[in-house]
Amino acid sequence: MKILYVNRLNFTSPYPSLEAISDKLDGQVSRNNIDEANLSDFPYKPDVKFAIGHTDNEIMLKYFITEEYFKAEKTISNQMVCEDSCVEFFVSPAGDGIYYNMELNGTGTCLMGSGTARENNNRADPDIISGIRRMTSVGKLPVAERTGQFSWDITIAIPVNVFFLHTTERLGGKTFRANFYKCGDKLSVPHYLTWNPVNTRNPDFHQPDYFGILKFQ
Repeated sequence: MKILYVNRLNFTSPYPSLEAISDKLDGQVSRNNIDEANLSDFPYKPDVKFAIGHTDNEIMLKYFITEEYFKAEKTISNQMVCEDSCVEFFVSPAGDGIYYNMELNGTGTCLMGSGTARENNNRADPDIISGIRRMTSVGKLPVAERTGQFSWDITIAIPVNVFFLHTTERLGGKTFRANFYKCGDKLSVPHYLTWNPVNTRNPDFHQPDYFGILKFQ
């Protein structure tokens, strides 16, 4: 099981701009690979990395992707963005088995759910999803599938009140369980990559038993 120590980032504002967050994650935080291709039926591995930091108020993520097939057709919250070029963050902030799944395509459209397994995962209210701040290099307009090497990035700021089934007053000193993913279910060449390995027979990211550990410093 992988363990990741998440550093506290210092800003002049309690809710800094996404541009400031992006710059900080570029320059002061190491990048981690999402490169576990757990299933032999899906060997394609785009180059995917992420950087993560936090303030007491927000988890801050930036994904860096280079892939041969890209699309971003979903434009409405809670649509199946996993069918596009998609990055995902699944996180469990307590020991009660409940996790939150945040899935975002290349234009920042987000699906969010919560539950203890795929079978009881419920979609979050779009008003809650709107609290997740997003900035992407692709822009906001939908993109039909294109082929050829394409690089893009997305910066995400997740306030602690998004974890609406829990009360998290501050992140410093906390330990969460989590995994980071990259997928593209309906691309010409699908792929399913994970940060911490997931040992299942079929692609399934809703596997909290395979989450790694995040330690917020």
